Amino acid sequence: MTDTTETLEHRLSRIHLALEKEQLEQVDDVLSDLEPAEVALLLESLPPAARISLWERVPGEIDGEVLLHVHDEVRGTLIDDMDHAEIVAATTGLDTTDLAEIFEDLPQQVAADMLRSMDALQRSRLQETLSFEEDSAGRLMRTDTIAVRADVSLETVRRFLRWKEAVPDNTHMLMVVDRDGRFVGVLPLARLIANDPEMAVADLMDSEVDSIQVTMKSTDVATLFQTHDLTSAPVVDESGLLLGRIIIDDIVDVIRENSEQALMNMAGLDEEEDLFAPVMPSAKRRAVWLGINLLTAFLAAWVIGRFEAALDQIVALAVLMPIVASMGGIAGSQTLTLAIRGLALGQISRTNSQWLLRKEIGIAALNGVLWSLVVAVLAVLWFNSIAIGVIIAAALVINMLAAGVAGIVIPLMLKRAGIDPALSGSVILTTVTDVVGFMSFLGLATVFLL
Repeated sequence: MTDTTETLEHRLSRIHLALEKEQLEQVDDVLSDLEPAEVALLLESLPPAARISLWERVPGEIDGEVLLHVHDEVRGTLIDDMDHAEIVAATTGLDTTDLAEIFEDLPQQVAADMLRSMDALQRSRLQETLSFEEDSAGRLMRTDTIAVRADVSLETVRRFLRWKEAVPDNTHMLMVVDRDGRFVGVLPLARLIANDPEMAVADLMDSEVDSIQVTMKSTDVATLFQTHDLTSAPVVDESGLLLGRIIIDDIVDVIRENSEQALMNMAGLDEEEDLFAPVMPSAKRRAVWLGINLLTAFLAAWVIGRFEAALDQIVALAVLMPIVASMGGIAGSQTLTLAIRGLALGQISRTNSQWLLRKEIGIAALNGVLWSLVVAVLAVLWFNSIAIGVIIAAALVINMLAAGVAGIVIPLMLKRAGIDPALSGSVILTTVTDVVGFMSFLGLATVFLL
């Protein structure tokens, strides 16, 4: 049984030490206490050489489940280290949904051989799952659904379950369909057990149940589970035909992946990036956004260059200039983060975006006035110049207003253009606050001080 009191850091230390000393029995002892998801986390936390050494010690019976839990890039490196037979053995026994998740990462020949080895029903189910968009309910759903008709008795359902001898994991209700297989409701197992066997399913089923369209985006499915407190839900096609079910375990994975994606995208990184990937591929990925950021930095520098004369004559401008850009950047980042979160949760639409924009302008104005007064007083005391204090105060207000507007408008525009706001919103916002901050501060100084 897993020792839940032992931290990941401690396990990593034990694994590292055991691998370095080639104490493979200790490695096996650590692995024997872990769940597949915990093994996956350990593998993701090791450099390439140590990762492969540990992977070779992972028990073969959990290889498939471990592959499901690691990120795509790590999965690729692990699969590359396996031979044909090992891959087939690892994926044998996985259900259709899980197999579809890793199927496209398999070598082409292995995937072809695996398809040929399946029976007609398995192959059909897998191909149907793969036909759905990657981030859709069709990819999340499980096809191990037990469905019963509304016009049969509870006793008939009980005999059917005894004949099956087992029910799929996480089954607390049966799906109810009509003669054509269309979803009409659910029958909780508690009602099946507690009521008269002669009663009909139709008398006890719950028909007020949310069904999920197979094409619904996985993020929308997660939102539905959250807002309706669902633990499972039926998946149907456009005609209402029952195709499968989605359970809360699958939604937890979606929420985790979306959170990681948002965090990584805000830094311009891929959510699947391997922390311990080799230097060259990691450097290439990051170079793209560093290059984009460099271009925006040159734009800000160009704006500063337009006011070279003012900077040469008044040294205080160069000293105070970063304050204006920094305050605008922080204010804009706060608004941008809230806007991205609101868009991700579906809380922002055209109907309320104008109200939200007015609110952020109000917040920016209040904070702008407050902190501009503070900065103005400090600037006057520092440089003994009331004019500089007034100019930096005005520039701060202007830049914070621009930051508030940009923090709302930028993600809305990017979303409308089909671009993930978390991926590029911060770069654009920084450019806006730098350019507006420098231009307002240096422009006002040029007009009123020179």
